[in-house]
Amino acid sequence: MKILSRLSTMLLASALLVTPAVAAELRIGLQDDADVLDPAQSRTFVGRIVYTAMCDKLVDVSPDLKIVPQLATEWAWSADGKELTMKLREGVKFHDESPFNAAAVVATIERNMTLPESRRKSELSSVEKVEATSDYEVKFTLKAPDVTLLAQLSDRAGMIVSPTAAAELGANFGTKPVCAGPFKFVERVQQDRIVLEKFEDYWDKDKVFIDKVTYLPIPDTTVRLANLRSGELDMIERLAATDATSVKQDSSLTYADVVNIGYMALFVNIANGPLADNPLGKDKRLRQAFSLAIDREALNQVVYEGTAVGGNQPFPPNSPWFNKDLPVPARDLEKAKALVKEAGFERVPVEMQIPNNPVAAQMMQIVQAMVAEAGFDVSLKTTEFATLLSEQTAGNYQLSRSDWSGRVDPDGNLHQFVTCKGGINDTKYCNPDVDALLNQARASTDEAVRKQKYDAAGKILDEDLPVIYLGHQSWIWAFKKDVTGFVPSPDGMIRLLGVKKG
Repeated sequence: MKILSRLSTMLLASALLVTPAVAAELRIGLQDDADVLDPAQSRTFVGRIVYTAMCDKLVDVSPDLKIVPQLATEWAWSADGKELTMKLREGVKFHDESPFNAAAVVATIERNMTLPESRRKSELSSVEKVEATSDYEVKFTLKAPDVTLLAQLSDRAGMIVSPTAAAELGANFGTKPVCAGPFKFVERVQQDRIVLEKFEDYWDKDKVFIDKVTYLPIPDTTVRLANLRSGELDMIERLAATDATSVKQDSSLTYADVVNIGYMALFVNIANGPLADNPLGKDKRLRQAFSLAIDREALNQVVYEGTAVGGNQPFPPNSPWFNKDLPVPARDLEKAKALVKEAGFERVPVEMQIPNNPVAAQMMQIVQAMVAEAGFDVSLKTTEFATLLSEQTAGNYQLSRSDWSGRVDPDGNLHQFVTCKGGINDTKYCNPDVDALLNQARASTDEAVRKQKYDAAGKILDEDLPVIYLGHQSWIWAFKKDVTGFVPSPDGMIRLLGVKKG
């Protein structure tokens, strides 16, 4: 009997030695479903989250918002700023085992610029041509200096896809995407799940500790959190600010947040059609008074449970582009009242259009009450967000609350909004001095020079206030305690290198 018992023990130990370790699967709850999984065609935020695991880019963005190497190891600008040369990483494979090289980069960039369905054309509009100067070096030749190109290449425009798969599938590439990221595509069920698995030949595979990733779209924030708590999910993005305290108090969960690179703002109709003929649009003293009457810190605490930060610039205080010489103003009701009187008014009527979003509506009702104390009689006009943007573009507004998701390069948060011919300059503010500074910043490859130009433009804009910035929301994540190694990033992406489960 003892011999049999000993034999059983030996057999059991042997079985344990050959049993493979349980595969680590990470199930991530997304707020929305992604659109087509083709970097050339897609436009959704959650699609970018999936790409972060599936499609490496020429360059990436660090948590401190610096452009860092990924598929390109180094780069340099020509003296005139019209040529960008990139050295590429060697030994990289696409998920179909075809090699990554300069020819693949040229094929992808040209596809992004010419595919009829491509949404990347405007992002690469400054590119005249791209060519392979060796097997592992490419050169971008630009029509005019455009230092913002690097930021474009840190996103979908710089995600390099397999030329073999792209040629075979064409506009249907999204049905079976083939990239060079740490995880490869397995399957997709629309509105249900996107499944990826570890790519064994990934160039940086020693940092990949997850075997399988499943993304599940769950729009309802309450349901998403309930699924996390029940164990159906391991991680969720965009936790509601109202649930932040609850998650922090839950011993089974980890909470993480970071201020995002976008902003919440009020756009003032300065010169966009007949409705610009109103006191707020015509007198910058009134806009200054309106801004000073707002307690940004109170808005953060009351509406966003302390997860947002007050702001007065297109860049959040944690951004390297934030002008520290223009700190976020504290509420100054007496100065606001004085400015209203100086402008010749006792009471100032203002119509503000706001989106039909409960959180935004609550915030604007508080602002309405705050500025009333300084002499502003604000009436709120609630509308669906797409309609609000349309009315804003058409000039059918006096004051409009709108948010911007943010861009890594400062140009993307500013130039198109406040230059005389900016593509989304709905205020129709026009100041040649601001245009000159922002155009010079766009053309320079020297970050110190760019910072100086943005600071100078910001000083003018802080006085003229065509846009009254309110603050910056945070990206908020929640995940199980056994998920470790996740680093929050201001761009809202979920980067999985270094992330472990169990």
